[in-house]
Amino acid sequence: MRLNLTLAAVATSLLFVSAPGAAQTGAPHEKQARDLLERVTSFRSAEGQGQVPALANYLKGVLRAGGVAEADIVMLPKGETTGMLVRIPGRKGGARPILFSAHMDVVDARPEDWTRDPFKLVEEDGYFFGRGVLDNKTGVVALASTILRLKSARRPPERTLIFAFVGDEETTFGTTELIAAHPWVKGAEYAINTDAGDGLSGPDGKPLIYLVQGAEKTYATFDVTVTNPGGHSSRPRPDNAIYELAAALTRIGQYRFPVMDSPLTRAHLGAVGQVTPGKTGEMLRRFSANPQDKEAADALFVDPSFVGTTRTTCVATMLDGGHAENALPQKASAKVNCRIFPGVPVEEVRKELVRAIGNDAIIVKTTGNPLESPISEPRADVMAAITRDIHARHPGIPIAPYLESGGTDGVIYRRAGIPTWGSSAIFIKPEEMFAHGLNERIPVKSFYESVDHIYGLAVTLGGAR
Repeated sequence: MRLNLTLAAVATSLLFVSAPGAAQTGAPHEKQARDLLERVTSFRSAEGQGQVPALANYLKGVLRAGGVAEADIVMLPKGETTGMLVRIPGRKGGARPILFSAHMDVVDARPEDWTRDPFKLVEEDGYFFGRGVLDNKTGVVALASTILRLKSARRPPERTLIFAFVGDEETTFGTTELIAAHPWVKGAEYAINTDAGDGLSGPDGKPLIYLVQGAEKTYATFDVTVTNPGGHSSRPRPDNAIYELAAALTRIGQYRFPVMDSPLTRAHLGAVGQVTPGKTGEMLRRFSANPQDKEAADALFVDPSFVGTTRTTCVATMLDGGHAENALPQKASAKVNCRIFPGVPVEEVRKELVRAIGNDAIIVKTTGNPLESPISEPRADVMAAITRDIHARHPGIPIAPYLESGGTDGVIYRRAGIPTWGSSAIFIKPEEMFAHGLNERIPVKSFYESVDHIYGLAVTLGGAR
């Protein structure tokens, strides 16, 4: 799931004079990668379609034909889906492995709603169109291409490399949990997640900044419920479940959670501030230098692009109340969705909502099982490898870590004790961000750059020769 392009204000406030050219060079691995993308896009690997195992088996066949031993491929079935692990053994036995991850599943698409068939790869006007080309089948192809290139070149890495193909990132993370618990993966030193970490392009396509995902906010939803004896609507009473719920939601809407920061978020906002003009850029730089700067914190609080990086946020998203138009409501409830800053317990946020409401008769209940995960602060060798690769194509652009407000497999890996950084090398304009939506696309140039980026990281970090 890609939700990290929150910097539209940067892109729309800057204009540039030239756009980069196409990336493809005609190399054999590029044709192979394009063929792979065409094939994997054809699988309707959404929940309920039962196509993820077929996609995994197709990839297994390609990798076996490319020289991967049967013993180095493991299927991890879970209900209608499956995960898959592929191992390239390292030369250095005592070194901990490195994990690379992508997810095979997609959010479903109805062909009748699309301009083009979502399950047929279309190349048009410099873009690849198709469901999953951005989220996250380019990552799937990048992993498969990297494995095939390493095998073809006979470049054994110094460290064992593990490639995880997840089957249900868009839904339950069940196969991600199986992957994280597998003996090949449990000892991984860290992970590179292709489902996050992107570059932002300006209106003309010129790269502005590249962000490496190092943390994700906790996704938690709370039921806020008011009950009442009710009665006939012709006999109103002073207490009314709908009015009380409305008052509670108004208090939640007015509440500001405390300002929070970490080295990662300060680095992120500072880097964005360097490329953001005007007052917003000044506030970003000031907050980065001093998160207790109240003027800066207040300015970012009212900016949807940045409020989520400075604190926990909660917002009402759904309502349900009453049972008949001629009866006083016996029950009224709302869903309040929170994106919780890393390190803050979900229960603490629930109690904070109770205090903000200030009415003990109103019940606030946590729904589901929210997944909390720690921050992966930047690691020097990983950031150096990412920076070197990105700057080889886009010299000098700022590179910084960031906090994700959405959710990816990185949550599961970090919870399992595996520091995880998201990096895909995909550069895209905010208005081109159609993951989960109609006419999903990726710039052709970004596709080929992403394929080469993951290979480059595997070679550099894995010590291939």
